Amino acid sequence: MPRPRLRLPAWADRLGAWGAFLCALHCALVPVALALVPALGLGLVAWHGLEWAFTSLATVLAVLSLWMGYRGHRAYHAWLLVAPGLALVWTALLYSPLHTSGLPHAAAMAVGGVLIGIAHIVNLRLSYGHSH
Repeated sequence: MPRPRLRLPAWADRLGAWGAFLCALHCALVPVALALVPALGLGLVAWHGLEWAFTSLATVLAVLSLWMGYRGHRAYHAWLLVAPGLALVWTALLYSPLHTSGLPHAAAMAVGGVLIGIAHIVNLRLSYGHSH
């Protein structure tokens, strides 16, 4: 008797896509926010924790969701999008010269977030879409 396979529900990819797109929007708006933060008298300590949290959550959710999807549909298309997306966001977070430069950092995080979001949508379609 075959073992039942674990399968994430469709909302996991939807959550991942929305989260990645919100992360991309957040990262695209960071340069604007950085200009406003001194005027509002706010510190920058919270930004680093938020970046780490977004990046870590995006990584865990993307890898888990895409792996479980791949086990069912055996198509690697979503991995071709999520790999460079995760590489971009982790490089922008960990590579100090990129992390400390405003606009290139925001661009790398935004593009990486969009790639991760699109990968979730591709995985969702491969897992639950119609086949013709």
